[in-house]
Amino acid sequence: MYVYDEANNLAKSIQSSKEYLEYKSAKEELKSSPEMKAKIDEFEKIRYDVQILSFKGETQDEEKMKKLQEMYDILMKEPKIKEYFDIEVRFNIMLADVNKIISESVKDILQ
Repeated sequence: MYVYDEANNLAKSIQSSKEYLEYKSAKEELKSSPEMKAKIDEFEKIRYDVQILSFKGETQDEEKMKKLQEMYDILMKEPKIKEYFDIEVRFNIMLADVNKIISESVKDILQ
């Protein structure tokens, strides 16, 4: 049971972290602006499509890649959206770091 207790403690620590709280707040603010949310949702949909092609090892759709870059450039000019993306990146880095720490602890049996 000890590992599960620690996992629950980790979950609570994540939920009280600066990164989590800022990201949660940014997402709530985003929900209050349908226009901003629609722009980000459209961007995320195209980014997802591009990532799926990449994971499948398929050739990238140049048109989608170009549109994705153009949308990103436009979105980054809007201060609130740029801030949202910056916060999202910090949160994802924290999760990736935690994941790496856990993975490193068991790498000897996963090889």
